Amino acid sequence: CQIRGVTYSAPLRVKLRLVIYEREAPEGTVKDIKEQEVYMGEIPLMTDNGTFVINGTERVIVSQLHRSPGVFFDSDKGKTHSSGKVLYNARIIPYRGSWLDFEFDPKDNLFVRIDRRRKLPATIILRALNYTTEQI
Repeated sequence: CQIRGVTYSAPLRVKLRLVIYEREAPEGTVKDIKEQEVYMGEIPLMTDNGTFVINGTERVIVSQLHRSPGVFFDSDKGKTHSSGKVLYNARIIPYRGSWLDFEFDPKDNLFVRIDRRRKLPATIILRALNYTTEQI
């Protein structure tokens, strides 16, 4: 298939049945039944390597998971710190732009990560958003 530039596929045929009812009949008497095998198209077949050959070119399907936008809250149930203290965090996932991760440390200080990079004190982000010390 690759040398000849064709698609490695199989025909898709479907058996269809058309039932025609009498219009004047009260209980829906069948007037005629037509049954025929109809060609719907070609379905690509997977090779032994898990690929598809389309027009002589080998193609691979790559699955992709996409996290939905929103705010997600989580806790580690005391597993990640030796004191056994429950540490809470929140992740803000926008439709477009950087992800924000808010997380508490064992001393109850709030930190933020932008796109899972360096840990910054959350007060820096809040000050950048024009919050005063009293509001924080």
